[in-house]
Amino acid sequence: MARVYNFSAGPSMLPEPVLKKAAEEMLDYKGSGQSVMEMSHRSPEYEGIIKGAEASLRTVMGIPDNYAVLFLQGGASSQFAMVPLNLLNKSKKADFINTGTWSKKAISEAKRYGTANVVATSEDKNFSYIPKLDGLKFSPDADYVHITTNNTIEGTKFSALPNTGAVPLVADMSSNILSERMDVTRFGLIYAGAQKNIGPAGLTVVIVRKDLIGNAQPITPVMFNYKTHVDEASMYNTPPCYAIYIAKLVFEWMLENGGAAAMETVNKQKAAMLYDYLDNSKLFKSPVVKEDRSLMNIPFVSPSEDIDKKFLKAVGAAGFVNLKGHRSVGGMRASIYNAMPVDGVKKLVEFMKRFETENA
Repeated sequence: MARVYNFSAGPSMLPEPVLKKAAEEMLDYKGSGQSVMEMSHRSPEYEGIIKGAEASLRTVMGIPDNYAVLFLQGGASSQFAMVPLNLLNKSKKADFINTGTWSKKAISEAKRYGTANVVATSEDKNFSYIPKLDGLKFSPDADYVHITTNNTIEGTKFSALPNTGAVPLVADMSSNILSERMDVTRFGLIYAGAQKNIGPAGLTVVIVRKDLIGNAQPITPVMFNYKTHVDEASMYNTPPCYAIYIAKLVFEWMLENGGAAAMETVNKQKAAMLYDYLDNSKLFKSPVVKEDRSLMNIPFVSPSEDIDKKFLKAVGAAGFVNLKGHRSVGGMRASIYNAMPVDGVKKLVEFMKRFETENA
């Protein structure tokens, strides 16, 4: 059976060279006589994998030595608690820009451990835009400012970063990490679930400035203390071994293909192709304001649920899968992460044009 074009928001498609390499090494990793899924995480072979993964990620993202890189479990949702438990340690308050579903979850969790101030929100228009950053007033004594750089469900992204001064900027970067060049030094902490641009579900990457480590609240569980994982090089307990191995292959694939800069160029090309069609379509449209549109997650709507259902059935039969919008907003959504080839978006647009001609 031919591979389909998978437009899922996550778990998402992986680069074919990565899957083929993993298949080659499935039964015997580099002459060890065992699969990565079987080997001890304390073995020399696995030590090479996890250290190689970190080294490659540091190169891809330009991560300086004064930042720790952690490979954890629990998804980005666990970070909604880990961040305040570790960083709400002075004023016990943090500022948030609320731009969607995942921001709201982060805010709700932070309120359990301190004060969460919402300094700006786009909820008034169903999160279809990013609040203007000019003139935003952040608390000078806040322990951190939190943003979600790309909103997977709503299809918006920050095209610029807020100026938070000496206050650390924390970012949930789950759905656009590695998709474009990013200056890590602008952030105090970055976290990202892997199942979009990094690898399979089960792994969470945390990049944290070292001066922010070691002052967790007294109630913090051992497993939720960043210092625990920094001290043990992400192996306090058994890590998500195979997911880290696949992530390593993805990082290496990126380096072989021009790194983040090359990914950014291709991602802009893919997004422009789909947005250009939507902006000129009489059947489909994007609900997101142009200046805040995501490169990774592109929601679109039709005039009725009946057309939605007809389209989703037809497009699925044609080999384009997981285009149904998130259950909370409906409609459709095309997630076009790094592994989605240009040809996949081109063929989707061609299909949508034919569908529109037949159903307009």
